[in-house]
Amino acid sequence: MDSSKLGAVVRLLREFRHMSQEDLAGLMGISRTAVVNAEKGKRKLSAAEFIRVAEVFGLTLDQLVKPELRPECIVDDGSVLEIRENSGPRISIPQNRFDKSREVLLFILSRIGARPHMGEAVLYKLLYFIDFDYYEKYEEQLIGATYIRNHYGPTPAHFRKLVEEMEEAGILERVCSEYYSYPQTKYLPHREPDLSLRSGRELDLIEEVLGKLGSMNARQISDRSHGDVPWMSTQEGEAIDYETVFYRTPEYSVRDYPEDEED
Repeated sequence: MDSSKLGAVVRLLREFRHMSQEDLAGLMGISRTAVVNAEKGKRKLSAAEFIRVAEVFGLTLDQLVKPELRPECIVDDGSVLEIRENSGPRISIPQNRFDKSREVLLFILSRIGARPHMGEAVLYKLLYFIDFDYYEKYEEQLIGATYIRNHYGPTPAHFRKLVEEMEEAGILERVCSEYYSYPQTKYLPHREPDLSLRSGRELDLIEEVLGKLGSMNARQISDRSHGDVPWMSTQEGEAIDYETVFYRTPEYSVRDYPEDEED
């Protein structure tokens, strides 16, 4: 990919994340002028800067240069989250999933969101384990979000749109910072979750996942997700099938399966 095309991708990703050029410059450790020139294709990113861009936007290097590996997501009203010429899988997201996702996200943030390691990467994996653990245990969907396999682990395809809506409603604030010299996006809730939208057993399972995994940093929880059968059985860039959860190994399984009866 030449400098002008890469610069255009960086600009689109930055605007999609509602980041200013100054925000991106701070996370990359370069000047705002350098970001401006890179986006215009007047400045070529170094190898280290190229890797840093991928880290900032939660992409692999392949996803950064190959648009077909970045899923396009739409919502039911037809508004487009991400536009590109070579569309990958299109994921329709019912509004009720946004409502449920919003309250689950607020619930997570109200419990452990203030912890230093609780950035976006950790949130992705917590949402994944909450959804897939619940499906394995009860054969029902809690949020039922679509998760895409990427190099860093499962990524909820609806997350960007969810955050945008919450920010516009003034119930969430996005903060870009660093954690041990790595870029980190944190979320600050501005109201308590509406627990009436969740059942008791849903809340119990969420608490169980937070108790078990909530202290893990991004690397630890990413490594754990990589050992789960649903992630391992899915190709890069594809949606993870919920049914694969029933083939989990004992280390990951949360359901008590009856032993096969002897003949």
